[in-house]
Amino acid sequence: MNERGSILPLVAGALALGLGMIFGVTSATSLLIERARLYALADAAATAAAESFAPERVRLTSSGVVAPLSSGDVRRSVGEYLSRAGTGSLEAVAVESARTPDGIVAEVVLSSVWSPPVISEFFPPSLRISVSASSQAIIQ
Repeated sequence: MNERGSILPLVAGALALGLGMIFGVTSATSLLIERARLYALADAAATAAAESFAPERVRLTSSGVVAPLSSGDVRRSVGEYLSRAGTGSLEAVAVESARTPDGIVAEVVLSSVWSPPVISEFFPPSLRISVSASSQAIIQ
């Protein structure tokens, strides 16, 4: 076998490995960016929900001013926020949970569908990602 014939499989293998690495890094970066966008949306929705208290229910306690939340108000506020703000380039955004565990903190869990920029056998065609954010209104 000549020298050229023995190098060709090595070059093809190196090229395949290089392309696989490029596709992998591109897909991982795309997933991280999509998660960051979804987290920013969940964080903003949680902040809006933390301010959904009824002003007449604000009271002064020994630990300071308390603005009690209800899970219904949190859910409604998150829905209103998402309808006003939109979801941008995120696909199939769903509110998995919007509640208050203690009447003070608003917790929001959102999910969306991510698709890799390059479809291959190494990556799923789509993946549902989920993030959670919480926020508390501080009244002074």
